[in-house]
Amino acid sequence: MKYIYIGDLVNTHGIKGEVRITSDFKYKDLVFKKGMKVYLGKRKEKEVVNTYRVHRNYDMITFEGIDNINDVIVYKGDALYINRNDIKIDGYFDEDLIGLDVYTDKYIGKVEYILKSKAHDILVLDTGKMIPNIGEFVKKIDLNAKKVLVEEVVGMTNDH
Repeated sequence: MKYIYIGDLVNTHGIKGEVRITSDFKYKDLVFKKGMKVYLGKRKEKEVVNTYRVHRNYDMITFEGIDNINDVIVYKGDALYINRNDIKIDGYFDEDLIGLDVYTDKYIGKVEYILKSKAHDILVLDTGKMIPNIGEFVKKIDLNAKKVLVEEVVGMTNDH
């Protein structure tokens, strides 16, 4: 199973087992729906989403079979994950890019992680190079070949 991080369970809400989630996951509509399996914490304990709503800046969910604060308080502070294979999307998840080799006309590094910014996501390579994940720079993503082809721009990759 390949887990994808989707947010953090930051607190409980009320006494009937509802929890507050902070998440900037792009595909919440596919994840926070009745019947979806989620995995909590380091041990990836499986729970099934029962209800979902938005309250202020939080995603609020309840789990099937849990209707008491005492049964969810143990998850407070835990990270929330999904199984990559449980949802289908057109395209790719940011997590699919991690570990891919990045090339201009030559190899420039491997995607280490994705840095989120207000303007756009940034591919951070193991070589310290940073590439904006926008069409101007990222020309092709080939998940099968495990490669990302980027446009060489003077100064972008700190090479002169």
